[in-house]
Amino acid sequence: MTLFNILLVAVLASSVVTFTTLMFVTANYGRHARGGWGPEIGTRLAWVVMELPASAGFALFFFLGDRPFDAVPLALFFLWQLHYFDRAFLYPLRMRAGRRGTPLATVASGFAYNCVNAFLNGTSLSTIHAYDTSWFADPRFLLGVAAFLAGWGINRWADTVLRSLRKPGESGYAIPRGGLYESISCPNYFGELLEWTGWALATWSLAGLSFAVFSAANLLPRAVANHRWYHEQFPDYPPQRRAVIPYLW
Repeated sequence: MTLFNILLVAVLASSVVTFTTLMFVTANYGRHARGGWGPEIGTRLAWVVMELPASAGFALFFFLGDRPFDAVPLALFFLWQLHYFDRAFLYPLRMRAGRRGTPLATVASGFAYNCVNAFLNGTSLSTIHAYDTSWFADPRFLLGVAAFLAGWGINRWADTVLRSLRKPGESGYAIPRGGLYESISCPNYFGELLEWTGWALATWSLAGLSFAVFSAANLLPRAVANHRWYHEQFPDYPPQRRAVIPYLW
């Protein structure tokens, strides 16, 4: 097997382990942060380090490929960077970092996964797959891009709502209101799931599918944990809300 295939199988296998683990052990981040996980670094720096390979690493593997300047791969490259350039370099400037840092173990695992994912998707896009310009008119591409952009917009909107819950200098949590927050507890995660499902469809690749599967394995249990936390913290939390998928989950 090639390195690409080995890593692809590893990501799919780790998705099963990740989903199973996170359904029983709440991820150590944000409102669920707890001590005992070793040395920590500042949250903003941690975020940049974790997300840097997803933007810069993806660009490296993409432009080292065989067809980086073909029209379809280049369009998909900019779609990817629409999400990850923001997440790596701009989102840390917008986020409100608490006093507690992020464990180095968490940073290392996020960095490692993003390196692997950047290699798989960057290489797949510009080397493994050959996209003719007719792909621009394919229903899979059109539906995938529409889903990606809708998910990106939902994710950005949901993060803005969460940041607006606290005024400068305030601490603590409140119940988010409005829009999709009336149906689900985690529209930000729903948006990301929609993005990477759209990516898998638009690229029609195993690398894209592996990313969508891993994203679901990671985000669905986190959404369940957040949903449970809201109910525990707020007795008046709206009972009709689901965790992450409207009317379903």
